[in-house]
Amino acid sequence: MGRMISIYENMNTCSYIKNARNDIPVDVLFELSEFFKFFGDTTRIRIIHLMLSGELSVNEIAEKLNLEQSVVSHQLRILRTANLVKPRREGRKMFYSLDDEHIGLIFNTGLTHILHKKGK
Repeated sequence: MGRMISIYENMNTCSYIKNARNDIPVDVLFELSEFFKFFGDTTRIRIIHLMLSGELSVNEIAEKLNLEQSVVSHQLRILRTANLVKPRREGRKMFYSLDDEHIGLIFNTGLTHILHKKGK
């Protein structure tokens, strides 16, 4: 848990956050609202959860989640468009990973909140 606190502290000291706190433009708030919508699908959340441990191929994701490859590909396309995941091609195979550490932090923060409220 100590690592998460230091990340929060680091986020709170970032100049772009400090400067934005008092007057956040409506268009930025709209973007933030749109960003959070991408977390509003259970399949996408399950994919993000898998990727917390690292890069995975489309086939690996489909197998681990017991989903059709086309379903996984569709959700990955949405996540990629939202800049939540990034692709890497190796021959004919596509591999995906979280775009950056912020995505894992957002996931873990939400999960921590849910578990805290459940008393776990």
